[in-house]
Amino acid sequence: MKKLLVITAILMSMMLPALALAGGASTACATQYPIVLAHGMGASAEILGIVDYWWGIPGALRDEGAKVYITSVNGMDSTRNKANSFKTQFLQIKAVTGAAKLNIIGHSHGTIYTRDAITNLGLAGAVASHTSIAGPHRGSAVADVVIGIVPNSMEWLVGDTLDFIYAFLFGDTNPNSLQNGYDLTRPYMINTFNPNTPNMSGVYYQSYAAKIKTMAINARNWYFIATWPILLGYEGANDGLVSINSAKWGTFRGTEEGAWYSAGCDHLNIVDQLFGFTPGFDAPGFYVNIAKDLKSRGY
Repeated sequence: MKKLLVITAILMSMMLPALALAGGASTACATQYPIVLAHGMGASAEILGIVDYWWGIPGALRDEGAKVYITSVNGMDSTRNKANSFKTQFLQIKAVTGAAKLNIIGHSHGTIYTRDAITNLGLAGAVASHTSIAGPHRGSAVADVVIGIVPNSMEWLVGDTLDFIYAFLFGDTNPNSLQNGYDLTRPYMINTFNPNTPNMSGVYYQSYAAKIKTMAINARNWYFIATWPILLGYEGANDGLVSINSAKWGTFRGTEEGAWYSAGCDHLNIVDQLFGFTPGFDAPGFYVNIAKDLKSRGY
């Protein structure tokens, strides 16, 4: 009997730490509906099959109790083609989880093709919320300039070259780079896409913007050294690719610009790139707070 008690005591002592950890697991981000992440243009969920687009964000959300799923579409393609691809994956995730609805969090072009899927491809009834991160809802002057400076006679060459690169290096299936560019111009977004893609009843829409405060030689946002001033002149404060004004959609929740000592929060910082190095901005913490807020709102 004594031996049995001793063995029981030993087993319990071994189990208690595990039980304590299990009991203390965070549910801060345990939203009612699973979260689906939708990436932006020029990349996939795994860039070159190596670098995770969202870097440390999914792990941070899961550590806090969230159910997170990641979709991947062509890096360069039309909004509608991306929307169709996203819809297929969205419905697969919904079937696997058995959830009645899902929460969408999109970045950049991921905010646009998901809106298209919700409004025009029949996903509205299965979407609880749509969170837009640095989305070009009114287009981008960068796209205007890029498309504008390509002479019509050269468009086929530029388009075919980019298509080859994205098919060969990134694994895109029949990409359409030129159409991707046209679909993000300001005239198209403002005059065609938005009028034909209204917000749907029953879906909670919210948005966040990002802002570069200064462009310095030693700042890590140097890769936006050409695009930031273009946008600054045409549209005002921006993150290097999308202006604050363009990023506003639904309930605008504010602009992320990093700590006072930082150069700001750029278009890549806000998705924890490059490689999680985001001086003055806690990207995983930002998304954890978004999930906590969605949970508090019943989503």
